[in-house]
Amino acid sequence: MINEEALKAYLKKEFKDIIQVDIRKLGSGVQGSGFLIEMKTLDGTKSYVVKTLLSEGLGHDYPSDRAAVFLLDLDEFKNLPRHVKAVDVLSEMEDGSIKSIGGGREYYLLMERGAGRDYFNDLSEFVHKDRLEISDIEKIKAMTTYLAEIHSIKKASKILYWRKLRDTVGHGECLMGVFDTYPDGTLSYDEMAEIIKKSVDWIYRLKPKHNRLSLIHGDFHPGNIWFKNNTDFILLDRSRGPWGDPADDITALTINYIFFSIKHHGSVRGPYLEGLTLFFDRYVTLTGDNEIYDVVAPFFAFRGAVVANPIFYPELTPEQRRLIFRFVNNVLDDDKFKLEKVNDYLR
Repeated sequence: MINEEALKAYLKKEFKDIIQVDIRKLGSGVQGSGFLIEMKTLDGTKSYVVKTLLSEGLGHDYPSDRAAVFLLDLDEFKNLPRHVKAVDVLSEMEDGSIKSIGGGREYYLLMERGAGRDYFNDLSEFVHKDRLEISDIEKIKAMTTYLAEIHSIKKASKILYWRKLRDTVGHGECLMGVFDTYPDGTLSYDEMAEIIKKSVDWIYRLKPKHNRLSLIHGDFHPGNIWFKNNTDFILLDRSRGPWGDPADDITALTINYIFFSIKHHGSVRGPYLEGLTLFFDRYVTLTGDNEIYDVVAPFFAFRGAVVANPIFYPELTPEQRRLIFRFVNNVLDDDKFKLEKVNDYLR
């Protein structure tokens, strides 16, 4: 339902000559509800409609989803002949008041400034080491402890779990969207389609596992993890909703041990293999989530497409990219991810 009193207050502020405001529900559909607003003014009665969207399903699960729909309506209703015009987009605030957020040409996010040293620096330095140092182990323990803590917070929602699966393949920032940014010739369309089709098969295989839905970061990659010291870090740029499979966070980080090792060695070895193994082993020990190996495949496909993208990482050679795609395909072809086979997946 809408907050009628707050809506009336907004209307009286925007329309100065209102004598009386009446609000009544027109009806509900599969996406939301409509409310009729009749305003008596000195010039007669003016009628408007307020539209709401249901808060779960059809990609409208988070307030930002619904805001995006309405902002697009405000921009585009006026551009189609004979279409009713949108007047404004309204936001209900924490205190119950309503204000306008419509009419912007662009939108910006103001954040606190983070301090520290991102984990990409550590991964770059692994190439100069024979094995992980104590500081490296402490950082991996800190990250896995953190993930185990947030992933322990569960939510019962098939819709949100299925959304995360769907988004992993079809979202504009995920597998298909990342492939759309590839320069022609990087990977053939047939090869892209093969990875996408295998990933779709996987997400439907995982749909019954909706009990895995957990609090996640959503983009837990090295550039978003800034260490202040060996155990204390801050995070940037949480993405694509607060709920998902823990595999999203796990693969976002661990694909980088594979990627960096391929870039420097052509295989997964040394501190990179040690880090990859320690990360998985410690996470499973902390969480008891042995099922993680059964679900990571489509998430590795998305993250593999990211690190193989020449727009993001132009320094890779064609052969190094080919190794990443081989890893992705072989993991998708296996019945579960087998950590001990990580180098076999490159063949």
